[in-house]
Amino acid sequence: MAGTTVGEVLAELAGLEDPKTREVNERHGDDHGVNLGKLRALAKRLGTQQELARQLWETGDTAARLLALLVGRPKAFERDELDVMVREARTPKVHDWLVNYVVKKNPHSEELRLAWSADPSPVVASAGWALTTERVAKKPEGLDLARLLDVIEAEMKGAPDRLQWAMNHCLAQIGIEHAEHRARAIDIGERLEVLKDYPTSPGCTSPFAPVWITEMVRRQHDGRAHPPPR
Repeated sequence: MAGTTVGEVLAELAGLEDPKTREVNERHGDDHGVNLGKLRALAKRLGTQQELARQLWETGDTAARLLALLVGRPKAFERDELDVMVREARTPKVHDWLVNYVVKKNPHSEELRLAWSADPSPVVASAGWALTTERVAKKPEGLDLARLLDVIEAEMKGAPDRLQWAMNHCLAQIGIEHAEHRARAIDIGERLEVLKDYPTSPGCTSPFAPVWITEMVRRQHDGRAHPPPR
């Protein structure tokens, strides 16, 4: 569907708007009413269109921005462009998809990880921590894991929600992937008690780091995969 205009796409998104979906999404801070399955189907139909992705992002509309992240080419975004985007992301789902679907696949990801992790904005810093968690799991060479644990121990308890969640994920990932740091990671989680009482649905793993680490290590030993808790 090359050559599709922004106006045509916005009209289609408006047609997919569902009040009940919006009500559910708004409880999670996401101000759109488009079913994500239908959004992905639309993205598949549109195919990769980098210029359309940029134009959709510029609208500021949440559903349009989610679609932009699906039809854009992750490696085509410039470093400064991504820095602006993470500061504009606004809603949790847009922020999450931007980091996971675009930045992690972008050649500037390591440079941005270092810059964002030290950013005074908790939302931007949380993006940096998400990229660090990715490295802890997939490319830990060169990371000072003990130093990361020092920072988490000192700062996670008082961090704003989104940043705290990202730091907690990093804590758990260190404990899951690196046996030599596991006891300390569990100890930090037990003492700080971050997310200890987080409501967890049946069949899902608690995000409380000691429980999360213990369960995922058990699954590793059982030969099963270990996705993060939902």
